[in-house]
Amino acid sequence: MEETPDAVSAATDAAFAREIQDAAEQDQLPRDRATRFYDRIRNTIQRYVEGKGKVLGKTAEFLLRHGHIDAVVPRASLRPVLGNLIATVRPASPALRPRLRAAHGGGSPAAAGRDPWQTVALARGIDRPTALDYARLMLDGFWELHGDRQGGDCASIVGGLGRLNNRPVMLIGHQKGHSTRELVERNFGMPTPAGYRKAGRLMRLAAKLRVPVVTLIDTPGAFPGVDAERDGQAWAISANLRLMSTLPVPVVAVVTGEGGSGGALALGVADRVLALENAVYSVISPEGCAAILWRDSAAAPVAARQLQLDPPALLRRGVIDGVVAEPAGGAQENHLAAATAVKAAVLDALGELDGTGPELLLAARRRRYAGFGLEPFAESEEAA
Repeated sequence: MEETPDAVSAATDAAFAREIQDAAEQDQLPRDRATRFYDRIRNTIQRYVEGKGKVLGKTAEFLLRHGHIDAVVPRASLRPVLGNLIATVRPASPALRPRLRAAHGGGSPAAAGRDPWQTVALARGIDRPTALDYARLMLDGFWELHGDRQGGDCASIVGGLGRLNNRPVMLIGHQKGHSTRELVERNFGMPTPAGYRKAGRLMRLAAKLRVPVVTLIDTPGAFPGVDAERDGQAWAISANLRLMSTLPVPVVAVVTGEGGSGGALALGVADRVLALENAVYSVISPEGCAAILWRDSAAAPVAARQLQLDPPALLRRGVIDGVVAEPAGGAQENHLAAATAVKAAVLDALGELDGTGPELLLAARRRRYAGFGLEPFAESEEAA
């Protein structure tokens, strides 16, 4: 007969009481101290049983909410979930790794001639695909993983394992939303330190499993709140920069919308960096730049041109390696077509990195970033 939780608790209680009593009789623990100690433990256990774990915060939901576990799965579903996860990270055979030539290069002529401020507006569109949209449309068997294992699970960064044309990958991205409610829940895509710690944990897991990392960048910047600074925002970002520069697996980053400041760069240290043609990537927002240089945020359009944050300018300067063409009207008009283009571009980039050992991979990655600013480039018409 299966014992009830109360019976198990009572048996455990009695056994513990005998252990304390024996210790006291052998003068290993003063009797009065043993009694107080036992009473305290018994009361704690009783509160736990009566509150079903809520007093101590030991419920699975509590642990998930505070970033200590990845998911709560019904017992009956554990076997298939574990099976799917194991299958997801199984290496694909070379015969099952298609090399797709992606439709990326310098972008469309329309994008090349557009005012950068217009591109900023397009990049911020609420209807553009989010990271979870891309995960759903690009990956098979995507399983989201949660938590930084330090008490937090920032909703502004999502990540998990999935298969990209039968190739296992760890997908990590900034998450915004398609409505005011979603934007608020996701903090408008502005991560806290917990988000960057979660991203770092998933990157380390990818390195352990020897699967590539794919990041999707879409954030106005890291969350600038006082609590975030107190929790070590700058340290969390810098830790990710260092980690990504040393990951022994291929890393491909795609700027899908806004690529703002260090909040974007914390997911952007990669072997290949791509951008959608209506995305932007800059050290600061145009409004922030205008407020600093001209003390007038209304000068943001001028700042956007000076920052050269649009894909054509970024490509000329070597900051990105390719521009992914968007469907007619932009990614917001056809999520599936946008995801198909991103998928092809990522597969192409990963194909280029196939067979490169960790030492060569890291050396090339270091050269890529060490070379920024060393090569002169012609001033663009936009910046003139």
